[in-house]
Amino acid sequence: MTKPCIICVAITGSLPTKENNPAVPITISEQIESTQEAFEAGATIAHCHVRDDEGKPTSDPERFAALKAGLEKHCPGMIVQLSTGGRSGAGATRGGMLPLSPDMASLSVGSNNFPTRVYENPPDLVDWLASEMATYGVKPEIEAFDLSHIFQAARMWKDGRIKDTPYVQFVMGVKNAMPVDRDVFDYYIHTVQRLFGEDAPWCAAGIGSNQIVLNDWAISSGGHARTGLEDNVRLDKDRLAPSNAALVKRAVELCEKYERPVASYTQARDMLGLRAA
Repeated sequence: MTKPCIICVAITGSLPTKENNPAVPITISEQIESTQEAFEAGATIAHCHVRDDEGKPTSDPERFAALKAGLEKHCPGMIVQLSTGGRSGAGATRGGMLPLSPDMASLSVGSNNFPTRVYENPPDLVDWLASEMATYGVKPEIEAFDLSHIFQAARMWKDGRIKDTPYVQFVMGVKNAMPVDRDVFDYYIHTVQRLFGEDAPWCAAGIGSNQIVLNDWAISSGGHARTGLEDNVRLDKDRLAPSNAALVKRAVELCEKYERPVASYTQARDMLGLRAA
């Protein structure tokens, strides 16, 4: 277990509010400050959403540009990953920030159920987002909510729609989508290694109280981990998380438990095939 572990912090998301947890960073300045604390705690990827003046999700490229610039200034070397998720807009608006050429962007390659809606990712939109990422030198992170999404990413990689070896993230614990199941998790790892190669990097994210479960499974299995207030606003059933940094520190403690070093931003960029900072 000597492979360094990349820790991604999902700082805000589209759903959590100050009412859920006052620590959720909403404004650009709050997000920059919260991410800097998480970066100093050990996170090397910042997964980013932006909100409008009312605190609602948006894909406004100008807000993404301001956040990206602030993170590059205050978290030098950190990998900036912008979200193209469907809660922040529809159609091509979801990729409006890709010309900013962030290091990475999320890419959901298939549709699935969410708690109260269908998360739609039609093939033509997926292909367009992948094409924009290739045009602007953005590495996609494949958000796999289902086994079929891993196979679709493999098809897109083999036919050139996705450049370089994909970075696949298993998302488990979304209501009505893939539950937290250890046998499925292990099969996901097996499938990634079979389709992309034994050394292909992968990550895992757990929603709500399952966040710490997936952190443990991923870190102990040689993968990388995602944490942060987007997915989970609590430390446990009795305590709210005081910050994104506090959730990152939990992941760092698991790395120490399993005797894995925490990846520096230089190591993370090298493992993911990203340009130097």
